[in-house]
Amino acid sequence: MKKVNQILLIMIMILTTVLVAVVALRAYDAYETDRRLAREQEEQEVARVYERNREAQARVSEMQTEIRELTQDKESLRQFIESIQNDEAAQDETEEIRGDDAAAEEGEPVGEEPTVDGNESAETDEANEGNQTEEYMTDSDDDKVSDSDAVSDDDAISGDDTISGNDTISGDDAISGNGAVSGNDAVSGNDAVSGNDAVSGNDAVSGNDAVSGNDAVSGNDAVSGNSVSGNAVERPLTLLERRKLRTSLEETLAVNEADRERIADSHIDFSGKKITCLGDSITAAANLEDEENYQQYAYPAVLQEVLGAEEVCNLGIGGSSIGRYWADAYVDRYEDIPEDTDIIIVMGGTNDGFCVSDQEFGSLDERAYRTFCGDLDELMRGLREHYPDADIFFATPLPNILHDYLMRERDYLLPQQKFVDVILTLADEYDYQVIDLYNSNILDSHDADVVADYMPDGVHGNHDGYRILAQHFAAELIRYYEDGAVSGNDAFPVSRNGADGVSADTVSENMSE
Repeated sequence: MKKVNQILLIMIMILTTVLVAVVALRAYDAYETDRRLAREQEEQEVARVYERNREAQARVSEMQTEIRELTQDKESLRQFIESIQNDEAAQDETEEIRGDDAAAEEGEPVGEEPTVDGNESAETDEANEGNQTEEYMTDSDDDKVSDSDAVSDDDAISGDDTISGNDTISGDDAISGNGAVSGNDAVSGNDAVSGNDAVSGNDAVSGNDAVSGNDAVSGNDAVSGNSVSGNAVERPLTLLERRKLRTSLEETLAVNEADRERIADSHIDFSGKKITCLGDSITAAANLEDEENYQQYAYPAVLQEVLGAEEVCNLGIGGSSIGRYWADAYVDRYEDIPEDTDIIIVMGGTNDGFCVSDQEFGSLDERAYRTFCGDLDELMRGLREHYPDADIFFATPLPNILHDYLMRERDYLLPQQKFVDVILTLADEYDYQVIDLYNSNILDSHDADVVADYMPDGVHGNHDGYRILAQHFAAELIRYYEDGAVSGNDAFPVSRNGADGVSADTVSENMSE
């Protein structure tokens, strides 16, 4: 009997083991089935997004042809651009009304004017126009602000740093009277700002040659822009604010003149430095590929010429995006950057704007894979890990009319500003420098004159357009390293009077057209 019981016990154990194995196999099979279905669903979604984005990119190519044809008649081009902007303005107004209605339902006050930096009041647009000075004024400019153009008491700038009613901006670009900017650093005549940034010639009054922490390198701000005084860094001007001051063509010409002067006066020696430019068709100058040796006109090639750099590697691929929802994503190819690169410039976001819906945009809270927020975060983190000794600069995309044109047909697309904001936020988090092209108001194809002269298809430059872009990048790099030299950073040798590097005369010759 005992033997029988033992046999029965063994049989029960065997049956139990078999049963557990069957259950486990079924559970595993269900798990694998779920994974396979999820993978297939993800692949189908990726294929759907790729097909949608392929159609969008094809439509963009058609739009570029339309813009090129319109450039033959500037008035028709101007009317076309205005019609798109009017549609955009009407849509923004509708969304604002909806937002006010929603706020009213919640019992929140609506219709109040926003304040600058949260606490300071601003003049009306009419009062501000013509009374705000602009950076990069030349001796021949007629836009100088006379003593009568005082910045009023209401024009508060960044926190407690205000320019009082007695602070006038004279024709010599000096802030006279009793005007102290942030603390005790008074600015008058050609005195230095904050002890380092001398105001001379055509330099900006606000002394925004300084780069503090990860403040945007782009130095095209007016007096209320990026000036660094004491410990206060004032808010940069937005694209909309700049447009109220002057057109993009006027801004482009003024900034380019200042950029050329900065390059000609530079003593920074780039002769032993290697630069890599990661980007899309704007970096590759893909629109010129029908021309022989077209890459000589691309901004990286011109940048090498202007700076006298040892090497500038062009990693631009036409049609590529930062994120993985379209072709040749930056995040999948940044490791192609040579290991011995000294400077990395990443310019992107244009094609992302042509592709991305809310789903692909993602959020900075989640930073999910295959989203703009997640893939850009991965790109910035990867650059830091793989190129710890390189100086890394991110450039925001140039504002372009094609984006608004496409948005009119595809309502899932997002405003360019959203992509710019994420680039600025993450660059600040990783302590990268930013060349903020979007808010600079240069080469903006919402201006028909810019399209006609420099951006013939509404998004890519011609020879002159790419040269202006290259000169701006060169001037911003020089600005950054000059500030480093002033603060005791010896990362780059300083060539005095051209003795150790490319002379100012040589650079000036390189820039001449």
